[in-house]
Amino acid sequence: MTPVPLVIAHRGASGYRPEHTRAAYELAFEQGADAVEPDIVATKDRILVLRHENEISRTTDVAAHPQFASRRATKVIDGQELTGWFTEDFTWAELSTLRAMERLPEIRTANVRYAGEQGILRLTDLLDLLDATDRRVGMVAEIKHATYFESIGLPLDELFANELSAVGWGSDSRLTIECFEKTVLTKIRERGVLGNLVFLMEASGAPADQVAAHGTDALRYSDYLSRDGLQELATSVDGISLDKHILLEQGGADVVSRAHGAGLSVFCWTLRAENEFLPDGLRRGSVGGDLGDWQSEFQTLMRMGVDGVFADQPDLAIEVRDRL
Repeated sequence: MTPVPLVIAHRGASGYRPEHTRAAYELAFEQGADAVEPDIVATKDRILVLRHENEISRTTDVAAHPQFASRRATKVIDGQELTGWFTEDFTWAELSTLRAMERLPEIRTANVRYAGEQGILRLTDLLDLLDATDRRVGMVAEIKHATYFESIGLPLDELFANELSAVGWGSDSRLTIECFEKTVLTKIRERGVLGNLVFLMEASGAPADQVAAHGTDALRYSDYLSRDGLQELATSVDGISLDKHILLEQGGADVVSRAHGAGLSVFCWTLRAENEFLPDGLRRGSVGGDLGDWQSEFQTLMRMGVDGVFADQPDLAIEVRDRL
């Protein structure tokens, strides 16, 4: 029987290795994670790759490649103006020449030693790793910026369904799909993908698909957390995944209870052990990258009855879960 809550390695064991690298995923497997969570974006030639965002200046060495200097651009992604290099302006062959870097070098200084050692992974590369593991490890695939990608002719629902189908993952029970935009989750299910659907929710703001369709009348994330809002969500998704601040600051146990009452699973993101990500009262020492009293926060969130947690240090989350 799988322990509850599930411990999902956030972008692999990203607290110990640069995120979304082969090393990060393999370490997550070794540490006993129940599942791994890749972020999925697209290339110009319609290949799905694993990056935190489609803007890759912080997570790759693209800036060190003079042949790509002219690709630097400024774009508006989900209402935010960003300047850098974007996956959709590269072919997979071009992206495969880049090396992965540590996204948080000031905080995760130990990870910097691994920067530049490995390249970018495709979704299919991760599926191969999962199929080669000696135990059953799930995948919680996060679809990133779906409305934006569709607007430039790269429909992620279609690309995702096609890649899964090609390798036999379209009906795999290990599969969960999540997104901050509910529209693309519905489209993925309509394409015959049978994984569980999870709606990601931030502590503030509104989903990009809602804003694109309704402007200032868009439903905000908070609107979905009422009893009626959760009942409505349950007609189209299987679960919700909440920013931990929603649970810590808005009566988390009650939120979890309402969601469970509506038939929804509840996940929480993101458990991180460093001071930088902990409230003042749980910080230890004076450096943001030092480990604080992560045990207290992890335990508080798990005791709320969540079904799964996303963790950058999956071994630490498992340690706390095993003590409950």
